[in-house]
Formats: sequence, C-alpha cells, structure tokens
Amino acid sequence: MKIQFNPDLDYQKVAIESVVGVFEGQETCQTNFSVPAYGTSAAHQPDMLQSSEHDDLGIGNRLELLTDEVLENTQQVQLNQGLKQSKALDSMDFTVEMETGTGKTYVYLRSIFELNQRYGFTKFIVVVPSVAIKEGVYKSLQITEQHFKDQYNNVQYDYFVYDSQKREQVRSFATNDYIQIMVINIDAFRKSFTDPSKETKANLIHRSDDRLNGMKPIEFIRSTRPVVVIDEPQSVDTTAKSKEAIASLNPLCTFRYSATHKDKYNLLYKLDSIDAYEQKLVKQIEVAHINVRDGHNKAYIKLLDAKSNKSGISAKIEMDVMQAGSVRRTTKTVKTNDDLYELSGGRDVYEGYVINDIYCEKGHEYIDFTSKPEEIRKGEAIGGVDEDEFKRLQIRKTIEEHLEKELLLIPKGIKVLSLFFIDKVANYRYYEDGVAQQGKFAKIFEEEYVTIARKGKYRSLFEETSPADIVSELHNGYFAIDKKKDSSGDALFKESKLSAKGEGGKTAADESAYNLIMKDKERLLSLDCKLKFLFSHSALKEGWDNPNVFQICTLNETTSVTKKRQEIGRGLRIAVNQDGERVHGFDVNTLTVMANESYEEFVATLQKEIEEEEGIRFGVVDDHLFANIVVKHEGEKPEYLGAEKSEQIWQHLLDSGYIDKKGKVQDDLKRALKEGSVDLPYDVMEQAEQIQAVLKKVAGGLNIKDGSKRETVKLNKAIYLGDEFKHLWDRIKFKTSYRVDFNHHDLVEKCARAIEKDLVAGKTKFEYAKGKVAIKRSELEIEESKTQSYIYDAKDYKLPDIVSYLQNATNLTRRSIVSILTQCNRLDAFRNNPQKFIDEATAIIQQVMRQFIVDGIKYQKIGDEHYYCQELFQDKELKGYLGKNMLKSDKSVYDHVVYDSGVEHDFADAFEKSEEVKVYAKLPDWFKIDTPLGTYNPDWAVLVENNNEETLYFVVETKGSLLSGSLRPTEQAKIDCGREHFKALGENVGFAKADSFESFVDQVL
Repeated sequence: MKIQFNPDLDYQKVAIESVVGVFEGQETCQTNFSVPAYGTSAAHQPDMLQSSEHDDLGIGNRLELLTDEVLENTQQVQLNQGLKQSKALDSMDFTVEMETGTGKTYVYLRSIFELNQRYGFTKFIVVVPSVAIKEGVYKSLQITEQHFKDQYNNVQYDYFVYDSQKREQVRSFATNDYIQIMVINIDAFRKSFTDPSKETKANLIHRSDDRLNGMKPIEFIRSTRPVVVIDEPQSVDTTAKSKEAIASLNPLCTFRYSATHKDKYNLLYKLDSIDAYEQKLVKQIEVAHINVRDGHNKAYIKLLDAKSNKSGISAKIEMDVMQAGSVRRTTKTVKTNDDLYELSGGRDVYEGYVINDIYCEKGHEYIDFTSKPEEIRKGEAIGGVDEDEFKRLQIRKTIEEHLEKELLLIPKGIKVLSLFFIDKVANYRYYEDGVAQQGKFAKIFEEEYVTIARKGKYRSLFEETSPADIVSELHNGYFAIDKKKDSSGDALFKESKLSAKGEGGKTAADESAYNLIMKDKERLLSLDCKLKFLFSHSALKEGWDNPNVFQICTLNETTSVTKKRQEIGRGLRIAVNQDGERVHGFDVNTLTVMANESYEEFVATLQKEIEEEEGIRFGVVDDHLFANIVVKHEGEKPEYLGAEKSEQIWQHLLDSGYIDKKGKVQDDLKRALKEGSVDLPYDVMEQAEQIQAVLKKVAGGLNIKDGSKRETVKLNKAIYLGDEFKHLWDRIKFKTSYRVDFNHHDLVEKCARAIEKDLVAGKTKFEYAKGKVAIKRSELEIEESKTQSYIYDAKDYKLPDIVSYLQNATNLTRRSIVSILTQCNRLDAFRNNPQKFIDEATAIIQQVMRQFIVDGIKYQKIGDEHYYCQELFQDKELKGYLGKNMLKSDKSVYDHVVYDSGVEHDFADAFEKSEEVKVYAKLPDWFKIDTPLGTYNPDWAVLVENNNEETLYFVVETKGSLLSGSLRPTEQAKIDCGREHFKALGENVGFAKADSFESFVDQVL
C-alpha cells in the first residue's frame, strides 16, 4: 500500500501560492550562477537583497528583486489571506502556520518544486529539531518521490539526510545544477567556534576537511545561499546559539512551518486549529474521562499547587469536605499547621492530617503532615481508588473504543491504531538479566483485550483466529530506552513468540517497532500488519504522526506535563484506506482521547494552550479581520476592503460599544448579530452581510446578562399609594411565632422504616463520560456527552464512627441514633460504602424530622405591633436586566416585575392581562417567614375580585409543578409552614400553590 497525495487540495495550493508569491516578478534563473571559490567574498550591491560572483565550483540561488519589491509582494500575500500586513521587511524570514495533521510537510516539499519551476532556485535545506522529525521528513521524501516527478515533468532532484560521516555529500549539494534537498538536524551544526584552538569541540560541519580540499562543509553550504525550511521552529531556533546556527547557513530566506509558532515573522499563511476543524481537515476530537463517584471512605488529599507570595507560603489542595449533610470534593487553600480534620467538617478519616511543611520550589513542590508518613507531590493524591484498577479501566475502555471503530472502519479498508502514553517505561517493559519482561500495563492490556474481544459483538473481527493466540502480536512499545537494552543493535527489537521459545529464528513479525513506526508507515497502515496498539513514553513529540491513530490514552501515574495539543497532535491526521487514499468526514475521523481529568478541564486547558501557542484569541475581533473581504473583481484579480478600511470598521465597532479596547466581543454585538441590527459604517453597507458573517464566527452565542443594561426598578406610586394595595398589605404584613410538638418514639420508628425502604448506598463507582469537542472562533465547547458506570468493589478503608456522624448531623441523641440503626435492617449497606450510607441516612432522617416538624407545627400571630412596614418598598433598591428578567407592569407596586424564571414571567404577564386581578406584588426577599428549617420567602401577593367580593390569595409555588413529591423536601416543608403562617393571620387571607395562572384561577374561582 502506498499513501496517495491529492495535488488539488485548495487550502494546500493557497499555502504554496502564498510562499511562491513572495518572489512575484523574479525572473527564472538557470544554471549560470556559481558557488564562489574558497576565500572569495560575494560582491555587495546595496539595492539588491543578494548577489554573488561566478565560479566553476557549483551552482547557488540568486534573487534579483529589491527589498521593497519583496515587501510589496509579502503585503499582497497577507492581504489575500486576511492577515496583518508587515510594515517593513526586517529580515527574509517568513512564517507559514498550519494545524498539525493538515499536510505541512507535503506543502513545504511541494513549495520547493514550485520555487524551482518558477524562479530556478535549486538549493534547499530542511532543518529539523529531532531525529524523529528527521526520519519523518526523509520518509515523506521517499513516498512522495514518484508523485512529485509526475507533477513536475519528471524533474531531476536529489535528497539526502546530512550525515557527518559522509561530508562529501555537501560538495555534491553545492555543485549539482539541479534541485538539491538536504535534511539536517539542528544539533548537527549548532556547535561552532571561531577560536581555532576549540575547533575540535565544534560539529564536524564546522571543521576543515581534507576530503573537501581543506574547506569546511559549512562553507560549501553558505556559498549556495540556500532556501532554508525550518520544520517546527519553536523547537529549533529557540536560543541565541540556534539562531546563530541558522544564520551560519547564509540563507537566501527562511520559511518556518508549524502549528504552534513561538515567533511569527512575516506571516504568509494561516490554517489554525479552528480553520482545520471547520473545514474537516483533521479529525474531530472526542474527549473521554473516568470519574470516581461515591468514593469518600478514605482521607483523599491531592496537591494542586504550592506557592509563596506576599501573604506567605500556601498550598492549594483537593479534599473531601462535609457540606450540608453530605461529602463533596472541593478545593481548599491551606497553610502550615492547618488541621484537615477541621477543614473537612469533622470527618474522622482526616484526624492527624495537620500540615507540617509546604515546599514551593518549582518542579519539586510537596506537602507533608505532622503525624502522618505521607508526602504528597504536586499532581499526586492519596486516598483515591487503586491506581492500577483505574488504569485497567482506562485500558479497557480504549480497547472497547478501538474494537467499535474496527467494526465500523475495517469494512471501509481502514486500519485502526491506538496510542498509549506512559511515563514509566518499566510499566510496559523492563529487563531482568538482559531479558525483556512484560510490565504491568502490558499484562493488563493482554488480559483485558482477550476478555473484551471474546464478546459476541466482535465475533466478525476474529473469524479465522482466537484473540488469545494473537494478542501478544497486537501491541508494542516505542521507547528510546530499548535502544540501549537490545544486544542486536536494532532499536526496539521485539522477540516473537517463536524465537522467545527458541523454536526458530527471526520472522517478519520480529521487525523492530522503531522501523515499523518511523520508517515503514505504509506497512503499519496495512490490515496485514498485526500491530495495532502502540505504547510510548509521554515525552513523544512532533515527528511521529500516523493518520490512523483513532484512540489516545494517557496512562501517566503522575500529572502529565505533556501539552494537550502535543498529545492530540499525534492523532489528528485524516485516515487513509488500504489504497492509501484519504477518507474524509467526521463520521470516520473521530479521535477519542482518554484524558486524566474531566473533559471540561481538558477542554479548558486545550483552549488555553491554543490561545498561548497559536495566538488565537477566542471571541476577539482583530483590526485586520475584514481586510480581505472582497469589494469587487476587476478581471481575475479581486479588490479587497484592505487594512485601512478594516481598521476603520474596528474603530467603529469600538465606538459603538460592540467590542472593548482589546477587541473582546461584548454582548451588545452578540445581541445585534442575533437580531440582525448591527450598526456598520455607511460606506461598507454593501459588504455588511460578509462583515456580519465574519463577526458571527468570532462572537459566539449570547448567554450572559449584560451588566450595561442593568436598571433600577422604580416604585409605581399610583399602585403603592392606592387603597387596594394598602388593603392587601394590611392583611399580610404581620409576623408570627411557632412551636412544634411530636412523639419521640414515633420519630425513631419512622426513621428506621424510611432508611430500610428508601436508602440507596451503592458501592463506589467509576463513571465513564465522553463528549465531542466543537472548536469555534468564540470558544471550545462540549457538544454532546454520554456516561456509563462501573462498580469499584474495594474494602481498603476503616469503618467510621457512624453514630457520632449522625448525631452531629441531626442533633438527635446517641440513644436515638443507635435505636434507628439497630431497627433499620440495612447495616450491610453501611459496610459496602460507609460514607455514602452516612450521607443517605442523614438525608432520610432529616427528611422524616422535617415532616414531623411540619405535622406538629403551630403558628400564632405575635401582635399588631410586629409587622413589615409598607415603607420598605421605598427603602430597598431592586435591580434587573432589560430584555432579560424585567417585565413592564401597570398593576404591580413597581413599574417593572423582576422575575426569576419563565414560569414567573408567565404569571406576571397573566396578572397584567386578567380582569380579576386588581393589584399584585412580587414579594421582595426581605419579606420572610420564620420556620424551623430556615426563613421562607413567598413568591406573590395578589388581590383578586370575585363576584364583587375581594379575596386575597398567595401564589406560593411558581416553579412548574403542583405535586409535592416533585419539590425538594425542605422546599415543600417550608411551603407547608408558610400555609400555617397565613392561616394564623385570619380567615380573610387565602393561600394557593399553582404551577400556572390557570391552576391559580381554578383555586380562586
């Protein structure tokens, strides 16, 4: 199988044209330009970018354009691409930004041939940061050789990887008069010394060589004025020494290609992660994670950070805290001597965990405790679930995802690969007496694979074999450490099943994983190749990319320092089938990432990295955003709005309050886009539709209240001072007191029966969740999610003092608690999951107590002198948001009703329209009724006229349900207390609970 290349992909052709366009107007230079002899300096011509003397040694590149001409070309390219234009040409450095997986290597290789065809350039050097990328580029040159010869009329060219032991290659590079492509690692020429006494410490490329007539290889290279391509420049020329090394090549110009540039010199083309996603040029990302639910039976502590600042040394930890009767995992900031027992709300599992030391040195942060042996480093945790069980489930789910995709994709001729990242090589493979042994992850993988593959749904994948027979051949590792351990000298050599038993020599299955992964990608993509699961160290960087990686699983035992973009970058390429053809569409191309954190955290981190590494500012309008909007076409060349007009539009948006000074989109713009009412300058109205289309991509959805529209609600004095509202208020303003009577023995019996019947305290669970990520100009979003639960049946904890827990939570006596527990017949559930049992039992007891309180409560009016003054309506300020939660009112005590939900809006609207409703008030939060469960604030007070008789009703519940069972127990109990309160005020105060105005009317009339 050979990977096929499509020469007609529009986005790649645009990228190539952007590079070639820099030299527009340059005449084609044939082979009449020679490398100067050793010791001869090039003649300097001040109005030229480069020129040189002729000689018989070889052929070099020549550029005849003036600096101003190259700048003008660059600006035109940038305008065409909608990029910010360079003000000056400070150097001949140019940047091309392409998202990982979109064919960056193909683009710059094809650009080489275009530059030769149009301008006659022949000398090209590709500089790479690592051996992996060097191998990848060389492989790309091999597999594209016939393709480029077909595309460029069988053009003659040489390519080679620089080898310090074959320095004569450099002479051929300089002297041949046709295309020469050298691939070189930055480390091969980074070390150079001008001091002759230190020459022996320099790279060989900088040393005199007898085989080159005493010349240095670098001098041959310099004389050719090569066009330099830097692959992944953020990893190449990041230091002064690296930049000096690039300059030592004496390049005619440099083109930098990456998805994540650190420095952007004269940006020519940009295909960022958002463009790639929108055009479906890369795989869609699907993030999965495993959460632990109901696992609070041990002292869980995770160190998130440790730092020192003006306020002192502190640490941010994650721990389990008792809150409102149940345990919640939350974040706390702690200092030395802080007692986690107190911070946890008195949970005895934290006894003895007093902070002793917080160490803040970057990269070595930790905390320890006064009377506990644990030392917790940053990113590590204690008291969680068994890590091996957690990793086992990660491996299991990755295998399941893999097999599910095989069912879908093998019929399409697509090989499915999965990649596991680990941070300890020994977890996959280690050595005893020079013999390779399986690490724990390799063993877990084989156990889980055999179990899962035997399921009936995957039968079609194993018609001619048994999973157990082939599982050892399905996985392998890619680790630099193996190169040291393999006595054969073949990196990452894998012994076959036969040779390991001494039953034969090496077979085709023994081929090294390194060669298969790095040098024989087509075979790895073939369905005939059994290797499908790859384990690699977490430090795996750019250079290893395979189009058919569909699952990436991070099995790191500590917090991964690997960038999310680096991880997912290994699997973003569009898949290929057995004919080597790209297969497009998200229905095929979905990359499942098994993350170590929740997908919300993963997406937030990924968005932050994209912002930092790509310079993308989500939800921000740049001043050059509209420059390449087409105004009209004159012949074949379009005319654009241009940079100046784009900046004027940007300023107009700022002046209109649509964006802030940093270009951040404001809600006014989101609202205007939604309503189609964006105010734009008059002279660009013909382009308004295009401008708004661009803005919609950047703006995103309108999902927050606009603080600029916050208004103070005014008193409606006609209602407030009227007799009807005074009559209403005089009925409801009085305060009450209450007392509660109940039978203690009945309470214990009822609590025990309720626990026996209703308590659900399942075992600790792993919850597997998965969601698709949408990459938009406004932000990254999780579009949909699915969940699945797995039991984690571990008993690695001590049973807590349940009686003390329940006594503190309920305020019942120890005798009552013991009676409830001994009568409930559910203590087996306590042993299954102690903390969950305590949480559930607490909630049930409190619910029963609430019912007893409500059943036994009696309210009494305190007296005529205790009441809420009507004047409070004037003293207390009320605010709301126009168009969001305010409704204009003619019958209410305020000129607008501030509502909290759609149901409340509908009530207020119905009150305004009803002939029976004379006046009403949305009761302010200062109108409170005391209950044993806290204060209660009713919703409405309404004066209704029925058959010429006035009756006051309270509409209490407007949250959409009349059923008591659908409300939270505390909420329902408070409503019941409110009913008793109003009953105590007198017969002429009615009470109603309604879920709509119609049900309210049914009760009133």
